[in-house]
Amino acid sequence: MNEQMRYTYMESPVGRLLLVGSETGLAGVHFVNGKSPINPAKDWLPDNRFFDETIKQLTAYFNRQLTEFDLAFDLQGTQFQIEVWQELQKIPYGKTISYGELARRINRPLAVRAVGAANGQNPIAIIIPCHRVIGSNGKLTGYGGGMANKEILLALEGVNTATSSAQPSLFQTAVK
Repeated sequence: MNEQMRYTYMESPVGRLLLVGSETGLAGVHFVNGKSPINPAKDWLPDNRFFDETIKQLTAYFNRQLTEFDLAFDLQGTQFQIEVWQELQKIPYGKTISYGELARRINRPLAVRAVGAANGQNPIAIIIPCHRVIGSNGKLTGYGGGMANKEILLALEGVNTATSSAQPSLFQTAVK
């Protein structure tokens, strides 16, 4: 039985975000201007109120008032992807790990590329913090929301990145 999907948009310091969810929970936080933008499906219902708690928590995160999200998810992916996404949630605010470390944490130390691919397919950007995964050499690597947004998110969390040009004043958000 398929649940009715709902969606809304939110303005943020990293651009406009598309929020998607079902009665089970949040299914997506997508960058409208990211590498692979997603548009609402024709059968999705626009529903601003459904996402009140998600918007409240994201706004608090962007304003440096929240370091840990408490939301239900409707994760849809392979068992391997879901395992990677669940492990991503254990990376603390303000910390980064490498793809190799992420692979070790799920007891698949040789699956670095597969872990990277699953990380790149994370449907719930920011909240499931795939931006906290970096290269083994400490350098920032690709990000579906764009490298500038990865830098902004890491700078917001106090991570000192050698290439970061994000300004702390960017973290005031307007919610629509």
